[in-house]
Amino acid sequence: MKIKFIEHALERMKERGITKEEVIKAISEPDYVGKGYGEREVAQKLIDGKLLRVIYERHGDEIIVITAYKTSKVEKYLR
Repeated sequence: MKIKFIEHALERMKERGITKEEVIKAISEPDYVGKGYGEREVAQKLIDGKLLRVIYERHGDEIIVITAYKTSKVEKYLR
C-alpha cells in the first residue's frame, strides 16, 4: 500500500503540527475507520489524549491523504 499526500494535506498538517508518521500510523493501525463524504474514508487514532482524524481516498493500491486534524472531542467521534 502506497500512501501519497496532496499539497492541501501537507499544508494543513504543518499548520496543525501533525507528522507524516502519525498519519501513516493512523492509516495502518487505526482505532476506527468510518465512511466519509462520497468515497472517502476516515481513519481515527487516539494519540496523547486527542483523536487524530485522517480523511483519505483509495485508488487501487494507493491511498491519497486529503487532510488530517486532531480533536479533543473524542466522544463525539468514537461513540
